Order: sequence, then structure tokens, then C-alpha cells
Amino acid sequence: MARGLYLLFALLAYAIFFATFLYLIGFVGNLPGPPRTVDRGPESTLAVALAVNVALIALFGLQHSVMARRGFKRAWTRVVPEPIERSVYVLIASLTLILLFVFWRPIPAQVWHVENAAGAAILWALFGVGWLIVLLSTFLINHFELFGLQQVYLHARGREAAPPRFRMPFFYRAVRHPLYSGFLLAFWATPVMSVGHLLLAAGVSIYMLIAIRYEERDLIHLFGDDYDNYRREVGMLTPKLRRRA
Repeated sequence: MARGLYLLFALLAYAIFFATFLYLIGFVGNLPGPPRTVDRGPESTLAVALAVNVALIALFGLQHSVMARRGFKRAWTRVVPEPIERSVYVLIASLTLILLFVFWRPIPAQVWHVENAAGAAILWALFGVGWLIVLLSTFLINHFELFGLQQVYLHARGREAAPPRFRMPFFYRAVRHPLYSGFLLAFWATPVMSVGHLLLAAGVSIYMLIAIRYEERDLIHLFGDDYDNYRREVGMLTPKLRRRA
């Protein structure tokens, strides 16, 4: 009974995540369709918009960073069953983003506006490539484990997960964190950059730089010298022009 409920919960959490991810693309790109985007929503004063938006970005960053740490997971699994620990994380992360969508306050003043058609097309192409890199990167490192489905499937089958092993598939041979690189492209590549969009892009970028530091500390703890050597040889977010012999 519990195994079936765990599987149902994981599927629900994944469905909510995927819908949230699709909405995020429209939100960041200010695309037609979503009722609220980074530049479309309720009006407010500049002071209120800054306070609300910074708080929302901080909440997003804290949730993602704190709940992903090994120490938190050890304590968290005393309350949450281990097979659905990752699914709970995914669900809470999605709800945090939904809160950002609902309460975000646009700041429409423009920082730049690329009117040249070719230039705008290039930026839109980079925007799309960024999201494609994000999605592909999750599959390269095991999409279904990352979003909690593999854990409940193995639990339902009465099987244990294989020990993690160090790998460098595709993008990971060029950069250590292609998923974050994709997000950087997606958040910064836009022909129309408003102050609100700039605030969101800068806030998310700062969060990612902080998160990478903690994430790599966990990876060194997990993989030891293999990851330490990898970190010296491969660029963090962009490829290194020269590698050591």
C-alpha cells in the first residue's frame, strides 16, 4: 500500500514540477500566454517591488540550497520517508517557484532593447538553447533520479539504487555545471531587458554561484580525488580555453 502511495505522490510531484518548468520558460521570456510574467503583472511602487522581489528570490535560493545539503537530508529523512525525500524536495521547489510567479512585481523600466531584427533573433535563439541545455543536462545525469521517480520505482520493486559513480557525459566534458550554464543563457538572453528582469537574472545568477560552491563540496566528499581533478581540468560554467596535460 505504502509503495503505491509513494509512487502516486512522486508522479504528482513530477507533474507539478514539469508544469512549473514550462511556465517558468514563459515567465522569464515574457511570452504571450502566461497571465503573469517577469514584465507582466500587478503594478506597485518601486520600493514595494524591490522588497517583494528580493524576498521571493531569497526564498527560492534558500529553499534550493538548504534542502539539497547532506546534513539537512539526514535530518529530513527522520520525518519524511526516504523513498519520497527527493519528490518532497521537488514539490516544495515547485511551490516556491509558483509563489514567485504569483507575487512577483514587474519593474518595467528598460535596461536595453535590441530593435535590430537579426540581433533580437540571435538572443531568442540563445534563450531557447539555454532551456534546451537545461533539459538535456538533467537527462545526462539521470533525469528520473534527479526528480525523484527512480527512488520510488526502485522502492516499489524492492531494489537498492546502485552506488553513484563519477561520469562526464557530453556537456560535462566541457563544463562542470552545464545545467547552470543553460539557466544563465535562458535568464540573460533577451532582446528586451527590464529592471525587473535584470533583478531576477542577477538574483538567480548569484544564487547559482553560491549553490555551486556548496554542491562541489558535497561532490568532493562523494567522489574524492576524481572530482577534485575534474574541477581543476574543466571550467565551471564555460569551457576552459586550455587544459593541463
